[in-house]
Amino acid sequence: MYATLPKLAVSNHLIDLRSDTVSRPSKGMREAMASADVGDDVYGDDPTVTALEEQVADLLGKEEALFVASGTQSNLIALLSHCGRGEEYIGGVGYHIAKYEAGGAAVLGGISPRHLTPDESGALVPEEIEAAVQPDDPHFAISRLLCLENTFNGRVQDQAKIEAACAVARDNGLSIHIDGARLLNAAVAIGRSAQELVAPVDTVSLCLSKGLGAPVGSVLAGPKDFIAKARRNRKMVGGGLRQSGVLAACGLYALHNNVERLADDHANARAMAQKLTEIDGVEIDMNSVQTNMIWLRLSKRGEGSFSTYMLERGIIIGEPDPGMRLVCHLDFSADDIDKVVDGFAGWLR
Repeated sequence: MYATLPKLAVSNHLIDLRSDTVSRPSKGMREAMASADVGDDVYGDDPTVTALEEQVADLLGKEEALFVASGTQSNLIALLSHCGRGEEYIGGVGYHIAKYEAGGAAVLGGISPRHLTPDESGALVPEEIEAAVQPDDPHFAISRLLCLENTFNGRVQDQAKIEAACAVARDNGLSIHIDGARLLNAAVAIGRSAQELVAPVDTVSLCLSKGLGAPVGSVLAGPKDFIAKARRNRKMVGGGLRQSGVLAACGLYALHNNVERLADDHANARAMAQKLTEIDGVEIDMNSVQTNMIWLRLSKRGEGSFSTYMLERGIIIGEPDPGMRLVCHLDFSADDIDKVVDGFAGWLR
């Protein structure tokens, strides 16, 4: 991509707002990788992986944790460990586990999805969860699991709504998994501990390669017997890694250095959203800008391709259709905001 940038030197600073997954490991993180103490993790011999798993389990208040390659793999392993073939999970339309994970639960696990429409904030309605639970009847899949998500499209989920959904799940004999890919964004945004936010659920997936800035990896946490089963399922789906301490070291570095600074991403998103709303043709619900994401719509268009126009100015961005997402991260600073805003203004004028 760099080679095709018109009149832009490769060494120039590129602003990439497609996702918080695009950040690069910092010098300190690379040094942590280089000096990591490693072993064969499939044999349980990698001390850096073990340290990461213990730290995440403690952070989330769960008995044990398992380091995996990605958030998608973490959610898949969770579903395979909670549900058997012919069983069902209940989730939300638009949740990552429902929309962006290639139907892995059904394709690989024979697990049937039941997706409910969340409210505007992304929460599932307790009455609808209860109504979705299948009766004990051979005509139906067996309802086994409730899947939640926090944050959802950058919105912090209301803890009271999570607790209400979990209470209904418990009353109906369901286990509960939460996709907490950006859980720490939620915790930082509202000033509560991650452990407190996931206390009502059984298992949690926490991503290290989004706002935390690691190049790869997620951690699945839950009860000891569940993690033992998850470890077997990780091997089954090809996720058993060997000297993976070089990757786990990035996660440890991120947890030690990049959690509190998530507040900077939130502040940058808010400041940029506020400036963008002042441009004719840009529509943003400022109430939705709660963490590091901006969702916007363009009520008019400039000439030609917007993404090409921005790329020529050193900004990598999606094409509006007419909505789009901007995501702030540790490689995006407050100094970049005006350049992005000027790009929008220039294309829409």
